Amino acid sequence: MSVLVNKDSKVIVQGFTGNEGTFHAGQMIDYGTNVVGGVTPGKGGSEHLGKPVFNSVAEAVEKTGANVSIIFVPPAFAADAVMEAAEAGIKVIVCITEGIPVADMVKVKDYIHDRDCRLIGPNCPGIITSDEAKIGIMPGFVFKKGKVGIVSKSGTLTYEAADQVVKAGYGVSTAIGIGGDPIIGTTTKEALELFINDPDTDAVVMIGEIGGQLEAEAARWYKASGSKKPVVGFIAGQTAPKGRTMGHAGAIVGGADDTAQAKMAIMSECGINVVASPAEIGKTVAQVLA
Repeated sequence: MSVLVNKDSKVIVQGFTGNEGTFHAGQMIDYGTNVVGGVTPGKGGSEHLGKPVFNSVAEAVEKTGANVSIIFVPPAFAADAVMEAAEAGIKVIVCITEGIPVADMVKVKDYIHDRDCRLIGPNCPGIITSDEAKIGIMPGFVFKKGKVGIVSKSGTLTYEAADQVVKAGYGVSTAIGIGGDPIIGTTTKEALELFINDPDTDAVVMIGEIGGQLEAEAARWYKASGSKKPVVGFIAGQTAPKGRTMGHAGAIVGGADDTAQAKMAIMSECGINVVASPAEIGKTVAQVLA
């Protein structure tokens, strides 16, 4: 089993014929993802990578029955692309785009609030269900089928965690890169909740970073849930200076609870197995599942 996407997901690519869309859609198809077409306004009726191109998401959904979309659209137009996908009835929307204005994301959050869809990202590596569906930019060869879920703000640490889990003798059910922007669609808590409620995920790796309250909220929810499913946690940015953005736009220490040390303390208090270094993720997963 998996969360959000699997081999039956019908995927379309928004920004299909652009450089990024072309490259990553090709990688997704090679991985075995069920890509059923793409959207590039003005190029409807043509074919790209052996798949049909449509002028709108609504047309793509009508013709293909697509229920998942991945967005490779420039920042100025990406918010509209997300809202178009939501309006067309897409259930899982993955937005890879980095640099979307915060004001645009405020509108997106409000627009999708009451709609039956889930947004992953923006500024994220996407989501992958091992050996079934890759909706994103992650290196698919790292991921092997298994029962460890991964939720991460960091793209590269998502791959690092997956590699360690696999080398420790386990595999990955689904990995969700939630993105590092100040305003994102799916929070750490929401992703963790999906994994805790998934009967085929036996443990979860939760990777966060400085800035915001997402990890603390997830940890407190985990404690309140009473779940006995083990969670291994890591927070990046332990040496980051206060007041300086580090990497992601949302990775900035604004208050005492935003620091890596504060988040690690809260996570530990809530029963999460916190590691001080990403190098310890794999062996800690092996310990909690032994």
